[in-house]
Amino acid sequence: MTVPASALTASYDRLTKAFPEMTVRELGPAEAAPSGAGWVGAAALAEGGTGLDAFLEWDDTQVRQDHGRPGRPDVIASFGLHRYAWPACLLITVPWFLTRRVPRFPVTHVSYDRTAGPMAFAVRTGSFACLPDDPAATLPEARVVPDEEALRAEVREAVAEHMEPVLGAFGPRMRRRGRALWGMVTDEIVEGLWYVGEILGETEHRRARRELELLLPGSTQPYVGTAAFREIHGPDGTPLSTRDRASCCMYYTLDPQDACATCPRTCDADRVVKLLAEAAS
Repeated sequence: MTVPASALTASYDRLTKAFPEMTVRELGPAEAAPSGAGWVGAAALAEGGTGLDAFLEWDDTQVRQDHGRPGRPDVIASFGLHRYAWPACLLITVPWFLTRRVPRFPVTHVSYDRTAGPMAFAVRTGSFACLPDDPAATLPEARVVPDEEALRAEVREAVAEHMEPVLGAFGPRMRRRGRALWGMVTDEIVEGLWYVGEILGETEHRRARRELELLLPGSTQPYVGTAAFREIHGPDGTPLSTRDRASCCMYYTLDPQDACATCPRTCDADRVVKLLAEAAS
């Protein structure tokens, strides 16, 4: 079904063009959310029942295929949350970053399928926040806020609105609560948009870092800490950008020799090796 362009369409089109591994389909007013064949509604994940069970079976299968052994149930749940939250946060942060428009997506408005190729989202768009000088400010669904800081507050509120019920379902399975869960969401916000900025080019990569530092300066509950970027140096003194994660994805429980470059368990010497290898590839 062809759906008229919304105030968010250009942002999602640009995201998919730069990052074909993720697609976003905006549902028409009378169009039902997709179901079956790998699709799961975010509301079903938040309910924590059979929908979440089926969702995590995919992660369990992937771990067994990749590592030849099962992962602990709490580790599987951590992987599942990461694989949902990382792209789901982009539904909000990318329109903010590219066009200064911040949508609201309650869990009833989002469906997700990661089983048949690109990470696919189907979303029911509605209200969005924007600045007074935005051409879209005159649209009936627009909520005009006075300045950039107010718009950043909208981003934080929109992510929290979507993620809070999802965390309520995943948390008991991960054996994590409160601060640990929101630390994970903090990391997904930062690392998702930082990655998108990188694939959009050096200028946007630098801008993404600055924007994230303003978005998460610390003391912005329920989020944990700051964006936590810092510089380390290669053997020849070349500066390398890294950050310190607020949470651990638990990958070390399966492969302790291959922790990610921003893992709290990864020392700076190992980070340098990983970052230089990534740059060379």
